[in-house]
Amino acid sequence: MILGEIMKKKIFLIILVIIVLVVFYDNQKVIIPSDSIRLRVIPNSNSYSDIIMKERVKKYLEDNIYFLIGDNTSIDDVRAIINDNITNIDEGINSIFDSNNYDFSYKISFGYNYFPKKIYKGVTYDEGLYESLVISIGDGNGDNFWCVLFPNYCLIDISDNLEYKSYFRELLRKYSKKRS
Repeated sequence: MILGEIMKKKIFLIILVIIVLVVFYDNQKVIIPSDSIRLRVIPNSNSYSDIIMKERVKKYLEDNIYFLIGDNTSIDDVRAIINDNITNIDEGINSIFDSNNYDFSYKISFGYNYFPKKIYKGVTYDEGLYESLVISIGDGNGDNFWCVLFPNYCLIDISDNLEYKSYFRELLRKYSKKRS
């Protein structure tokens, strides 16, 4: 009899964990709206120095573009902000390259650019032309960074993972306290 109760509790706990994971997984799917602007930074190659420069350009864009866009909810306003700041973006990237003695060319393209097929968190994003800001460094043969610049989905992962971990931990604590 006691062994049967223990098995029931274990099965209940396993089912509960599966349900929580399924709910979490479904909540993590971010569908890119059709009215969005993507961001892509493509390094010259996957060499260490090229990846470091990709990360520096990405960091520059995060620190500057997101600040300029702010809490804008109008895609037209965001387009205007990006267009008005292409020269500043160019100067910023050029400064990063100069200060790091990185002797590669780069291309900035804002408009409709090609994105390859991508599977991210269980969601397939089709290849195609998407409105985007793309920085291609050198030959552009490295693994790229990409995210959604507007609406800002670029920094969602960090906060979601932290929130999930604490939520899951609290749920397990509550369940274990009830059973004690």
